[in-house]
Amino acid sequence: MTKVLLSLHVLAAIIAIGPVAVAASMFPAAARRGDADALRLLYRVCTVYAVIGVAVPVFGLATASSLGVLGDAWLLTSIALTVLAAGLLGLAILPRQQALLARVSAGATAPPGDRSAARLGMLTGVFNLLWAVVVVLMIVRPGSTTGV
Repeated sequence: MTKVLLSLHVLAAIIAIGPVAVAASMFPAAARRGDADALRLLYRVCTVYAVIGVAVPVFGLATASSLGVLGDAWLLTSIALTVLAAGLLGLAILPRQQALLARVSAGATAPPGDRSAARLGMLTGVFNLLWAVVVVLMIVRPGSTTGV
């Protein structure tokens, strides 16, 4: 059962988090161009896959329980980083995307000196970095069988 849970966890992470990371990264550039259609699509991808992404920690916790590692420091660190990434997405990135989408849809483009798209890009970079650290912790963890 552990192998099935781990497979579902990894598949959920690839299928859910990957599209959010890519779409969120593309959003600031589309905002600077004033491309409302692209922004609508990218925002929808981010919101839909963020909801689907809830499956990642659900399968992750089930896998960790099955492996008996719920109290391990690497897992607790991964959980904290996942909560931080989810909070960043839900409380900062998605609302800023929505605000930029509203501005562009109303006919305003982000002028060259506008910092809102740049700040969104920075937040998205932090979001992606958090996920990269979580992936590394999942692969190279104390007591793993990777030989590292």
